[in-house]
Amino acid sequence: MLTFKPVTRRDLTRLRRYYEHCDYRLCEYSALVKLMWREHLHSAWAEEAGCLLICNCIDGKLCFDYPVPGPEGDEDAALAAIETLCMEKGLPLEISVVPAHKAPKLLARYPRFRLTNIRSWRDYLYEAESLRDFPGRHYSGQRNHVNKFRKLYPDAAFRPLGKDDAALIEQFWRDYDEVFAKDSMKARRDLRLSKQMLKLVDRPYFLAGGMELDGKLLSVALAERCGDTLHVHIEKALYGYEGVYPATVQEFARCYAADGVRWINREDDADDKGLRTSKLQYLPSELAEKYCFDVENELYALDEIPTLTTERLTLSALTEADKAVYNKLCLDDERNKYWGYDYREDWNGEPFEDYFLNVAREDFARHAAVNFAVRLRGKCVGEAVLYRFDGRGGAELGCRIAPEYAGNGYGTEAFAAVANWGLYELQLARVVAKCYKQNDASQRMLSSCMRRSGEDETFYYFNKEV
Repeated sequence: MLTFKPVTRRDLTRLRRYYEHCDYRLCEYSALVKLMWREHLHSAWAEEAGCLLICNCIDGKLCFDYPVPGPEGDEDAALAAIETLCMEKGLPLEISVVPAHKAPKLLARYPRFRLTNIRSWRDYLYEAESLRDFPGRHYSGQRNHVNKFRKLYPDAAFRPLGKDDAALIEQFWRDYDEVFAKDSMKARRDLRLSKQMLKLVDRPYFLAGGMELDGKLLSVALAERCGDTLHVHIEKALYGYEGVYPATVQEFARCYAADGVRWINREDDADDKGLRTSKLQYLPSELAEKYCFDVENELYALDEIPTLTTERLTLSALTEADKAVYNKLCLDDERNKYWGYDYREDWNGEPFEDYFLNVAREDFARHAAVNFAVRLRGKCVGEAVLYRFDGRGGAELGCRIAPEYAGNGYGTEAFAAVANWGLYELQLARVVAKCYKQNDASQRMLSSCMRRSGEDETFYYFNKEV
């Protein structure tokens, strides 16, 4: 199973192995964003199938970036690893900040999902050539501002910043603090994080620079190149120096947006009206969309557990009247040694009187499983459980019958009924099952209802598809 590690400064070089050549053009697919916003994103990383996987936790909810493949990376295998992790842990599957050119793959992969594409998430993408030259009449305003800056401050010049410029940068922040006018918590946080990130100018993959006048920095900017895109993460300038921002934008582009850089990403506007106005004035070529896929399974369409009938049985939701029989079934260790799940793994020590029934109800409420009581003449004699919904049209089915009713074919009858209901009523594409190799009774039952699809050292595997 995947193991994620929190993003730290020590991981930057590792992350850059993937982001260096990433062509997604979204700011989230960069090392510095993951580090800078780790307090908010709680980003953690793992490697699987030659891909970088990022898991974020925002407001207590997990979401995953789209996998970033290395040279031999397998995106499908990486997505499958994420899906398996969510399925095993009973977590909802959300893949967020999906670039537009990857969305069709997920559209084809998942039959059911909620799609979000919010305006304020979108990044401002500019053609690098446009910001280098400010060409044509549409950029006349920017050229006028730059010309005025040059006229007012003829000795100002752009300079790259590196590891030997720490004192110069620190002085800039002291000067910036004196004129910083925003007092919102969000603005203060952004400033604090910007100061922290500018300390990383010694890293070769971060590109920094600013306008200098008489040994004093008037502005600073920090960027990172990923593929053909230069991601400008930080842009700050001292208030009162008219034209310093467009002059910095242009000179930074001239210095660093070369040698194959086609795009400059100046990130999103975070719903800030001033930022939106400013970024639109630079005439973005594109507002890069970011799609969020909240993957749903077939149980999301089910309001209540239905009643199924067979020749001899009725299958329906477990009720309070079933507690005693159901608890006995769940606690029968000898009978359940081939069930494939030990309740002790999750049991929190609460009394058994309500525990098992509550778990079944909670699983249905969170769209994780549907438990059918198998009834013979109204009495509960077992259960059939459809669970492990994979979000791609598949689910696993299990069935167990109380020992005093075994050997009469009730398990086969109930199993077949739920499998057919799942395929033809719930609209699953496939139902799968497995049994321990030494469990001859289950093997016979599954073989009568399904097709055997494989085996390993422990299990025989079966499936049924439509």
